[in-house]
Parts: sequence; C-alpha cells; structure tokens
Amino acid sequence: MQHSAQRNHAGNRMRTSTVSAIVAARKITGTCRMTTQQTIGFIGFGAMASRMGDNLKKAGYALVAYTPSGKGGDGSTPFLPSPADVAKKADIVLVCVPDDEALAAAMYGENGALAGMHENQLLLNTSSVSPEATDALQKAGEEKGVSVIDCPVSGSTPEAEAGALVVLAGGDDALIARAQPVFDCIGKTTVHAGPSGSGARLKLVINGIMGAGLAAVAETIAYGLAAGLDRSMLFDALGEVAVISPHHKRKIRAAKDGDFTPQFPTRLMQKDMRLLLDAGARLAVPMPTMAATTQQLSLTRRAAANEDYSALIGVMEHIVANDA
Repeated sequence: MQHSAQRNHAGNRMRTSTVSAIVAARKITGTCRMTTQQTIGFIGFGAMASRMGDNLKKAGYALVAYTPSGKGGDGSTPFLPSPADVAKKADIVLVCVPDDEALAAAMYGENGALAGMHENQLLLNTSSVSPEATDALQKAGEEKGVSVIDCPVSGSTPEAEAGALVVLAGGDDALIARAQPVFDCIGKTTVHAGPSGSGARLKLVINGIMGAGLAAVAETIAYGLAAGLDRSMLFDALGEVAVISPHHKRKIRAAKDGDFTPQFPTRLMQKDMRLLLDAGARLAVPMPTMAATTQQLSLTRRAAANEDYSALIGVMEHIVANDA
C-alpha cells in the first residue's frame, strides 16, 4: 500500500506539472496597439463596460452602444435603439450585462443582437452569467454562423479603468487570436481557459474564492471588535499580513473609513455566488463554505444592494457594535 501511495503521489506530481505547463502556455500577455478604425458595439455600457470602452477608444476603435435606458458612460458614445442595430453597425460586438435574464433579452428575438449579426462576426461575451446561458449563446451563435467567445473578466472598476483586467476566455485558438487585439486593450493578461464555456466556469471559481475570502475577513473582524481589540489597530494590522490578498486589503482599507463606494456591487457578487452554488449542485460538488457565504451576501444585498460587496464588513461590524 505504501508503494501504491508513492506511485499515486508521483503520478499526481506529474499530472500537476503537466497541468501547470498547459496553463502557462495558455496565459497570453500582449500590448494594446493602435488600430485602423473598427467599430466595437457594446451591449451594456455600465461602470465596467464604459471603462473598457475608454481604453478601446484610446487605441483607435470607434464605439456604439445600447442599454435599455439609453444611458451610460460620459455621453460621448452614440447610443442606438436596439441590440440588433448595434450589431449591424459594429465590426465586433462586446456584451457586458449583469445576469442571464439581461443576456437573453439582449441576444434573442427580432431586436436582439444575433438578429443583426452576420456570418463570422465576433461576439465577445464579457458578462458573468451561468454556464447554461453561456452554452445556449454559443449554440445560437453556431446556428447563425456567428463566432462567440465567452470572455468574462476578473477585476473591478479600478482595473477596468487602467486596462489591467484579466480576460478569461473560452474558445478555440483561432477565435482567441482574432479577439486578442481587443483583449490586449482592456486587460493585462488573457487566460485561455479552454474550449467554449470554460471562461464562464473559471469566472465562477474566481469569484467564489473572492466572495468566501471577504466573508472570512468580515467574520473575523467582527470577532476582533467584539473581543475588544482597538478598531484602528485591527484594520491596520490586517493590511500588513501576508495571508490576506491585495484585493481584500483594498476592501479593508475602505471599510475602515466606512467607504463602500461600489467597485463590485453586492447584488452582482451575490448573483455570482448563487450561480456558483447552482453549478456546483448540478455536478454534486459539496460547497458548504460557498453556501454560507451566499447567505451572508443575501443579507448584505438586502441592506446594501448597490454598494460594494465589502459592505458585508460593515454589516458584521454593525451586528457587534452594541457589545459592551
């Protein structure tokens, strides 16, 4: 049994090395380059998309956009009446909407983007949506001959503004290569996650880690405060230790000042946790930590839906605020 365990351990090390090599080979880092003018059609133009659009404009792309409200960005981007109109005007369509329902409304039907697209046109779906919605859009695109890439992004508004997002792309090599000039303008790195649908699934993994990490921070801060630790010392100390990620340190600094200005709103973080729980359940993956985090974020969404998801720290602090 010992020899068998040793062989299994060696085999696992070999597989880990192989996987690491594959991942390294699929990490693409490029430079945003000025382009002969193409038009990017945005479906959705909120906080993230408008910042991506700014960086694409700097590289020479023209923009048009659609949102249900007809508003977004700084007012310099032309808005068109429907997603179909945007698709007809654009060389490349980039979708950035909040959830499965918004994606379906924007993509399908006589006024949906697919109705206005032509064969071989690129459709880049940066939305954080379910694997099922991602796969359905891929299938609908194939039926029309449209080239669909699921490419959600990791990062919040500061990274979007700096062109420093990480693009998580699912699709074949040739499609990713076609989209790479756009990816290089909105992100610092492209991770080719695998075939179609892989980007959406990887995004859920990443956001699950982000949400659960923040929940752990919020709970332990609440304990520290209830235990009588000095508040300023506690928040400052957490900014110094290696076990907390730079992302969560940024949230702790803001929470110390009671600043929950949305970089990633609670309603979207809670939605992503819900999608992850559902996706895990479909594969019979036990996720008790994610389930507890989803409940905490559901509570926070009730209190602060449009504030940053780090408002969970404030919610937990409020719970213990009356302790003697």
